[in-house]
Amino acid sequence: MFIFQIVIVLLATKIAGHFTVRLGQPSVLGKILIGIIIGPAMLGWITDSEVMQTFSQIGVILLMFLAGLETDLEDLNANMKGAIFVAIGGVILPIAMSYPLAMAFGLTQGQAIFIGLTLAATSVSISVQTLSEIGWLKSKEGSTLLGAAVLDDIIVVVLIAIAMSFLVGDDVSIPVLIGGKVFFFVLLFVVMRWVIPPFLKAFSRLKVTEALLSGALIACFALAYIGEHYFGIATIIGAFFIGIAIGRTPFKETVEHKVEPIASGIFVPFFFVSIGLSVTFDGITENIWFLVIFSIVAILSKLIGSGIGAKLAGFSWKSSAGIGAGMISRGEVALILAGMGLSSGLLPAEDYTPMVIVIIITTLVTPPMLKGIFGNRSNLMD
Repeated sequence: MFIFQIVIVLLATKIAGHFTVRLGQPSVLGKILIGIIIGPAMLGWITDSEVMQTFSQIGVILLMFLAGLETDLEDLNANMKGAIFVAIGGVILPIAMSYPLAMAFGLTQGQAIFIGLTLAATSVSISVQTLSEIGWLKSKEGSTLLGAAVLDDIIVVVLIAIAMSFLVGDDVSIPVLIGGKVFFFVLLFVVMRWVIPPFLKAFSRLKVTEALLSGALIACFALAYIGEHYFGIATIIGAFFIGIAIGRTPFKETVEHKVEPIASGIFVPFFFVSIGLSVTFDGITENIWFLVIFSIVAILSKLIGSGIGAKLAGFSWKSSAGIGAGMISRGEVALILAGMGLSSGLLPAEDYTPMVIVIIITTLVTPPMLKGIFGNRSNLMD
């Protein structure tokens, strides 16, 4: 059965992406929409199985790994001030705007805090694909957006863990929690600087087929797994930074040339389709105002919060708006948090479906907004 689903996903995403580009929009928009169409919400051809989730997870890890390969570490460091401003604005305003609204809808204080933190999350994977398509990934704005999204993810993960330790009663030591995140990034720095280059050099000498490719993927998936399993850091963070590390070695071009077909040809389409699989329209009419209001808040809070942060960091109004738009997508990060909220009782069952649709809407509006603000750019250099 899954073999047939592979055929459907690859065929549907490529055709949908093609027609979306013909309509002047990034292909990623069509790929997400087709996931809704062929998923349980409409045609029901594709189901959210464990294998589907695995392919999707591999897809987003490889997508962020490739983004790391294309990221210049010097540019990332040079734009770190802007990234910090954008990340902070993108966390504070969504919480400040959504918390009182959630209370107005009759939710408890704990549930309102959780919804605020969920909407503070950012998933840059959609923005990465869009920026790559329109030629802005290697720009100053692209580097700032990537850095901000990474910082945003770290801030929200820590805040969620702290909030749940108080709201759900988990026995969590805050110093240990934060210390673990810090230790992971120290470990990541050591691996990037002193482990990756000799590891790939040694692996490339093995007398087996595609030794270098395998070595790069081993490093990518190993750090993604270690970060998530032992330190509670999203898999995409480890994959992104390993991509940056390999991008600073002589093996960059070879690895990128070999990973890109695997990622875009097989796994990444499953990630885009999996976003649409979360959509269901059951009981949506009873919560239509919740859906409408929180969709508006979710979009405006990131656009304004992160946009103001970018402006304070010295960007033009156009670039600030583009960076703010790039932070709007909540994607898979917020979907995971929503699932955690449902299972822990911090997200009421009747509000789960509307919240998932809110997250999907933020993901759908991001590509056309980025395209509309930035436009196509043939020159990928700053």
